[in-house]
Amino acid sequence: MLAGLLFAIHEAEDRPGTLAATLPFAAASLIEYQARLLVACDSAQIVVVVARETPELAGALARIGRRGVAVDVVRTAAEALAKLHPLARVVMMADGLVTTEGVVHALAGEGGDALLVVPGAQASPLFERVGAGAAWAGVARLDARRIAEAARLPDDYDLQSTLLRAADQAGARHISLRLDDMELGHGIERRASALEERGRAVLSASMAVRPSWFERLVLRPLARAVIPVIARRAIGTGTCTAAAGAAGLVGCAAIALGAPGLGILVALAAVLLAEIAGALALFRDEPALLRASRALIMAVPALAALLLAYVVDREAATASARLLALGALVAAGVGERAAGAAPRRAWWGTAPGYLAILALATLFGWPTLGLGVVAVYAALTLVVAVEWLRRVT
Repeated sequence: MLAGLLFAIHEAEDRPGTLAATLPFAAASLIEYQARLLVACDSAQIVVVVARETPELAGALARIGRRGVAVDVVRTAAEALAKLHPLARVVMMADGLVTTEGVVHALAGEGGDALLVVPGAQASPLFERVGAGAAWAGVARLDARRIAEAARLPDDYDLQSTLLRAADQAGARHISLRLDDMELGHGIERRASALEERGRAVLSASMAVRPSWFERLVLRPLARAVIPVIARRAIGTGTCTAAAGAAGLVGCAAIALGAPGLGILVALAAVLLAEIAGALALFRDEPALLRASRALIMAVPALAALLLAYVVDREAATASARLLALGALVAAGVGERAAGAAPRRAWWGTAPGYLAILALATLFGWPTLGLGVVAVYAALTLVVAVEWLRRVT
């Protein structure tokens, strides 16, 4: 059984009275992000060590509990020992730690005590020194016996440091932190401004697996700028999703009423907002809202293209735009399914990318040309994805 041990004790350096663990980070709070990493490693229980409880901490712990994991709040090693299973494998994360899922997963596997370390010369001042020339990088795998050893000491001992020393003295294995993990923002931070910047780095890393040119050039910079503001103002994912849906309806209505330029820009803004809502839902573990945002990302461009084609053909008394729109929708829809089973290439089309091309062409007064370009682009994406699938099957 895997259990997580988190700490919410230290105050933020630049926000007196606020716990560092509750500072905004990557669309939620820092402790929620830490819990998300543990849940992703199949942690069945999370024990949080606190010195005092604040309303922000209570709210964060309640949201963590909604992810289907047991959450227990303790103040001493004895209380932690009473909550943990005697055979539990415990992953301890430092107060204020920012890291990635890969780092936590490496420590969450089977085995005895282990400490993530860096060379002392490269260590942050907040990294505690262990052994000769090494510093603890904020993640440790502990046997439950280490907590039992700490429980026999006075309660005024720093529990995090006590467990670290106990594991080191028991011969814990040292696992070196990789340099690329440091570059992805790994570290201990207790300043709100610095955490916001680290949150942007984590968001970029999470979106790096989405190689579409549109996501790289438009969505990722937008998410880095907007999501920290949303988290700081505690704007809910449901609010963002609803706003995206409303904007999509307004944009499509404007196209149908004869204002294609304005309407398609509003529709594009709706898709961007739905993408942001999807990123929020992913970090906040809200699967229903994630599905809703993804549905909007696919539906709004399709409906906008069909309505634009209808308006163009109505004015020109032809059917060519509608044929192009239908061809584009078929190719894009089948291509999306085929591309889902293949490693995406940066130039492959996506629904937001198609809508962006169509919006640009419409603003220049060439909506039919835009529909034709999108149809050809979607067809090329489909052909290449299908050919890749043929080679591997």
